[in-house]
Amino acid sequence: MRRVSFGMLLVTLSFLAAAQSLPHASPTDVGFSAQRLDHITQVLRDDATKALVPGSVLLIARHGKVVYFESTGTLNPATHAPMTKDAIFRIYSMSKAVSSVAAMMLVEEGKLALNDPLAKFIPAFARVSVGVEKRDADGKATLDLVAPKRPITIQDLLRHTSGITYGFFGSSPVKRAYVEAGVMKGDFTNEEFADRIAKMPLAYQPGTTWDYSHSTDVLGRVVEVVSGMSLYQFEKQRIFDPLGMNDTSFYVTDPAKQPRVAEPFPNDRVIGIDAVIGDPRVTGKWESAGGGLVSTAGDYARFLQMLLNGGTLGGKRYLGPRTVAFMTSDHLGDGIVPGPLYLPGPGYGFGLGFAVRRSAGVAPDEGSVGDYTWNGVGGTHFWVDPKEDMFVLFLIQSPKQRAHYMTVMRNMVYAALEK
Repeated sequence: MRRVSFGMLLVTLSFLAAAQSLPHASPTDVGFSAQRLDHITQVLRDDATKALVPGSVLLIARHGKVVYFESTGTLNPATHAPMTKDAIFRIYSMSKAVSSVAAMMLVEEGKLALNDPLAKFIPAFARVSVGVEKRDADGKATLDLVAPKRPITIQDLLRHTSGITYGFFGSSPVKRAYVEAGVMKGDFTNEEFADRIAKMPLAYQPGTTWDYSHSTDVLGRVVEVVSGMSLYQFEKQRIFDPLGMNDTSFYVTDPAKQPRVAEPFPNDRVIGIDAVIGDPRVTGKWESAGGGLVSTAGDYARFLQMLLNGGTLGGKRYLGPRTVAFMTSDHLGDGIVPGPLYLPGPGYGFGLGFAVRRSAGVAPDEGSVGDYTWNGVGGTHFWVDPKEDMFVLFLIQSPKQRAHYMTVMRNMVYAALEK
């Protein structure tokens, strides 16, 4: 008979503890009004009945316990199957938080530094140019290419100040160049995609402007270079498996899980220029660090609880508490200006993978100073409020209704918080 060491037993037990669902509590035990939480349920049911969205899953946790976890509406408009709590959602840019944690694990190990130049890991970025928009005599926009004043750093990738951009929204000459070059066309590895981006002009000088971008996708390639693994292998080994995030991946390859994929309405699949909601059942080569993951409420809740705990869950430490605090601090300050589309919104700065609330007011929705948040273009969003020791996770598949629920959900949840 094989003998199991005490150390191995402790590792196994800690893994199993992490993999278990978070404990539950009644609303009143953690300061919520049960009546007001019931109102949220009714609103979401009515919205599904009115076909505002097919269905939704909402999870609220406070003081380490789940106080609310409900699914409403339908999972798939085509089949009319009811929404389930274990539904699998395309979380799009909520992938960025996971990828940022992966990168900071390497920072903690001394294998990566925030002031490292990107070209140290992907040499093609040593040759990038910055596109400067000018107008000719007829007023037509033209693009001049100039040298960057400083290299792109790893910190730039994490806080979207690299000058890299997205081509599927906006109409600047650099964004149009992304579309015309077809950077998103076809199937490609992270290495191939990073090389495509390195050939494109930067929209801004590095370190000057917050511009939402493929920066995190390029960061995913850095994780691969530094770790010697594919992005999925690294995240699975270091994050998904230890946290028990068994349904989180880049593709839903298991036929038994595929019926659990939540679907939008047929007329609500557009997410940008030449970009529509895809099918995660169809496996490709690209493992998009910035927008490729699928997940469930239960999986992502464990990830958020780990962050709220300061980097630990179930007896296992993933990040140091000071690293989590550093990531969820504002890294823009006064020297970096917002781009034309500043998605963190009024009252928010940006940290290393998250928008971070700077003030109690200013923003059009409720929250606490220091709360951090992000969302996915498919309709999913989360926020973590350390002051209230709380996180909220809301999952839908509806690009059209994403902005609506980001405000409405905050206001209803804070209205239900009484103590």
